Amino acid sequence: MYSSTRQSKASDSQETVMRLATGSAVVIFSVSTCCMCHAVKRLFCGMGVNPSVHEIDQDPNGKEIERALMTLLGSPSAMPVVFIGGKLVGTMDRVMASHINGTLVPLLKDAGALWL
Repeated sequence: MYSSTRQSKASDSQETVMRLATGSAVVIFSVSTCCMCHAVKRLFCGMGVNPSVHEIDQDPNGKEIERALMTLLGSPSAMPVVFIGGKLVGTMDRVMASHINGTLVPLLKDAGALWL
């Protein structure tokens, strides 16, 4: 019974993550004291994007959300985790690589987060 309760909770957390991830054009799962999270939030704001930010350290279900994000990423959690247009982009390294190689702006435009 414990195992099925645990699986149910994990499934609920994944559903919560996906619901939140599709709620805005750009969604950032963050930790309020993380410098990398701050940097990615500043990147998007500097581009004129207004991301929806979910500070998991301030959420009562933050640990479950973090586990669901780890499952989606397929690796130990690293914050921030970014979704654009409801699709998982990844952590800071993926966002910065997309920014550097020029694919971030088209993603943001396609998601309706950037109009220029």
